[in-house]
Formats: sequence, C-alpha cells, structure tokens
Amino acid sequence: MSNRSIIIMVLILVGATAYLLFKSDGNVDMGGEKHGAEATQAEEVKKDVPAAAPAAPVAAPAADLKK
Repeated sequence: MSNRSIIIMVLILVGATAYLLFKSDGNVDMGGEKHGAEATQAEEVKKDVPAAAPAAPVAAPAADLKK
C-alpha cells in the first residue's frame, strides 16, 4: 500500500467515527463497568419495560395433594 492510500483510509475511518459520534449525540460512557448506585442503566431498562401481567397462581406441591 502506498502512503496516499493509507492516508485516505485513515481519513475515511476518522470521518466515519465522527459521523457515528455526532449521530449518537456523543453520549458515550467510557467509564467501564459500574456497580451499586452508579449503575443506572438497569433502572432505565426497567422504566422502559411495561409492567408484566400478574402471574397465574402457583399449583400446590405434589406433597400437599397426597394428604
């Protein structure tokens, strides 16, 4: 590869990276894995998921049926 093609490829990659960052509003968390009160992603997911229908009653265990 010539130097010219390498420079063109670098410019294309920089342009694609800039496009993706601007498209996503640059809201990228590079802080690593979070635990405890800092972990807010799980709470956000819970807010987005609709409440599930109430669970059906659980059948009695087989041991209780033998009595």
